[in-house]
Amino acid sequence: MDSIRNNYLNNLFSLAGKTALITGASSGIGRHLAHVYAKAGANVIVLARREQNLAELAESIKNDGTAVEYITADLLAYDDFKALADQISKPLGPPDILVNAAGINLRQAADDVTQEGWEKTLRLNLSVPFYMAQALAPVMCDKGYGRIINIASLQSFRAFENGIAYGASKGGVAQLTRAMAQAWSSHGVTCNAIAPGFFPTELTAAVFDNEHVNQHHAQATAIGRNGQMHDLDGTVVFLAAHASAYVTGQIIAVDGGYLAK
Repeated sequence: MDSIRNNYLNNLFSLAGKTALITGASSGIGRHLAHVYAKAGANVIVLARREQNLAELAESIKNDGTAVEYITADLLAYDDFKALADQISKPLGPPDILVNAAGINLRQAADDVTQEGWEKTLRLNLSVPFYMAQALAPVMCDKGYGRIINIASLQSFRAFENGIAYGASKGGVAQLTRAMAQAWSSHGVTCNAIAPGFFPTELTAAVFDNEHVNQHHAQATAIGRNGQMHDLDGTVVFLAAHASAYVTGQIIAVDGGYLAK
């Protein structure tokens, strides 16, 4: 009986035989998720601008026992995402899982936002996830299986100081996720997003380097602490696996109850 239960759970949550593409994987949440998916059994393709970081990441993922490839690309500079999708698909085959983790937060007050900063933020955080999904979804639909996971934010739901451009982009990600689900879920391609609370990454260094701000956000959660990277693991594996086959168009807050208060 125990072996039957174990096989059932393994089938629900194993990513063996799947290939996951993670953008923005040279640091932060993207880097962490690359390790998570590798440990769950997936082959992994990591994509970002910083080649040395990607090479080091790929070398460390090899220790998890799965195949890994890295692609150096500046997504802000790309116009032909179909060509990029073809490049991505050559080493390990077309991805079954796409995680759009590349992002930017310039933390500018509304009066200080420049046209360049606004357009850069909206393009990388909102437009690029759509273009990546649009380029990769057709093959997922043909296979009848795909998982697209976007990175939303607390600012998809509420405003923060100096976050007008970032908040606008992440509010857009929430609706983009719903629209993606409407477009592709009938073909077996689910589209969801996670909205992380405060986790220690390059983008949140200003929070964690300031003990007063750090504690302010910790106390704003229902749990009473900020996130640790492993707190993301269960949710992101669930959203990539067979277990979430009937879950689509959802934004799941992994925030310790920040939005609940």
